[in-house]
Amino acid sequence: MSSSSAAQAAKPPMRDALVAAAFQLFLERGYEQTTVDDIVALAGVGRRSFFRYFPSKEDVVFPDHERCLADMTAFLAASAKEDEPVRRVCDAARLVLRMYAENPTFSVQRYRLTKQVPGLRAYELSVVWRYERALAGYLRGRFADRAGGTLRADVVAAAVVAAHNNALRSWLRSDGEDDAGAAVDHALGYVQAAFGQEAPGHPGGPDHPRAEGGEDVVVLVARRDAPLWRVVREFETVLGRG
Repeated sequence: MSSSSAAQAAKPPMRDALVAAAFQLFLERGYEQTTVDDIVALAGVGRRSFFRYFPSKEDVVFPDHERCLADMTAFLAASAKEDEPVRRVCDAARLVLRMYAENPTFSVQRYRLTKQVPGLRAYELSVVWRYERALAGYLRGRFADRAGGTLRADVVAAAVVAAHNNALRSWLRSDGEDDAGAAVDHALGYVQAAFGQEAPGHPGGPDHPRAEGGEDVVVLVARRDAPLWRVVREFETVLGRG
């Protein structure tokens, strides 16, 4: 194996070692009391190694989101014309759930840490916004030929994120013991019932934006200039997030 190939092969273990060292220190000392120098000292590497993988200390708390966002973008880009758009973005959101479910212990630790550190909560909101923009960008393309298509795309994207995060946080509060997949499927079912089925005149379609089977539909009114993260938070509150 060449030296460059060996270096490539060594990258994932180094990255994982930095994440493990960071969370060990966060749990022992607290997030604010832990420095990048502390993390690299415990991991046995230099500062350059840390910044090769993570631009900041905040990024080490969310090590897999860039990969997940790339996977989501690729998934949406690979969509076919016959794919029902709302179902497609719901399936894209499930990629985020899969990332969390890959390592429940780490995900629960991160959830607890994020609740304790306001700066990390703000960082997390910025990550959520990027997911929402990816979903909305796909939907805008699919709804481009329809009146109000941009608004519909943004509303559906916000609803998908709110429903997904409502179920995800419920699972995290259970310490990862509940059935995350079932919870997310149930939450996203509300979105598909309210906004899916594209045929005009069909329940849930553009002429009848109501849920099938007598399910309730939540209508949220917000200022035109309200930031999307605030709309998402309000929607989560209405859906019953604790």
